[in-house]
Amino acid sequence: MNDLLSRYPELEKCKGSIAEALELLLAVYQNHGKVLVCGNGGSAADSEHIVGELMKGFLLPRQVTDERISMELREKIQGALPAISLCSQEGFLTAFSNDSDPDLVFAQQVYAYGKKEDLVIGISTSGNSKNVVNALKIAKEMGIKTLSLTGENGGLAEGFSTVCIKAPAKETYRIQEYHLPIYHYLCAKTEETFFGK
Repeated sequence: MNDLLSRYPELEKCKGSIAEALELLLAVYQNHGKVLVCGNGGSAADSEHIVGELMKGFLLPRQVTDERISMELREKIQGALPAISLCSQEGFLTAFSNDSDPDLVFAQQVYAYGKKEDLVIGISTSGNSKNVVNALKIAKEMGIKTLSLTGENGGLAEGFSTVCIKAPAKETYRIQEYHLPIYHYLCAKTEETFFGK
């Protein structure tokens, strides 16, 4: 974490919650769980970005040793940390939003996909995005751990989060600029734990 804090000294305020978030993430994969991520707009893009870093090699090669898989495929695929972006399923998202309450669209996915060993990550710069807060709320009701990435006040999301990382800023763009190095750190350390030598 020293490298992260040397590049972004303002994140010293979040040091404890970042460390707690890493423990949550490691526990998910130690227990063979998965990560479900959601957000809106730029935070939806961050959700996709996080999934990209977890599902394939980020900083390290991830050799596949699963002997069920043929050598031909093993040499070409990479070890994965299972993660799903709830923002990327356009058919479902539009169908549910058309037929039901759009504020519950991510909650419906958490209800369908979520298991107790999983982690739901909700990204909302205000901490008040209704669809993100509802995803965290239903996860909590289902006994699933939750992590939120918000701005400095935490918003409603904080109350439904096992851990809330509150980026030390008020403006949306600045909060997003802090979220990126935070989740890069979390993904890199998780990868190092499971795929480092």
